[in-house]
Amino acid sequence: MEQTIKKEPFARYEKKFKALADQKRLEILQLICRHQTVCVGDLSEMINMPQSKLSYHLKILLDAEVIFIESKGTWSYYSFNKNEMNQLLSEELCGLFKSRCIEEK
Repeated sequence: MEQTIKKEPFARYEKKFKALADQKRLEILQLICRHQTVCVGDLSEMINMPQSKLSYHLKILLDAEVIFIESKGTWSYYSFNKNEMNQLLSEELCGLFKSRCIEEK
């Protein structure tokens, strides 16, 4: 008997993994994590990237919910979404891929 694969768990993670599947976005995410909260202007200098190009990458990370944005006046500050990243690295997600075939040696 063939089991039906439930696609909901996979769809939930697809956008997040696509966002993380880029070296520049991973660098940006690491800088945000390291500094806890960082202004887009400072981040642009740290990564040596024009703000227009940086904004493109930040939008993808925001849409994937791996970072937060907070506006203070005319400045935007970005912070790391710890809960979301912990979920991505969770036992729950890893459990979707574990089976007897993988666990057997």
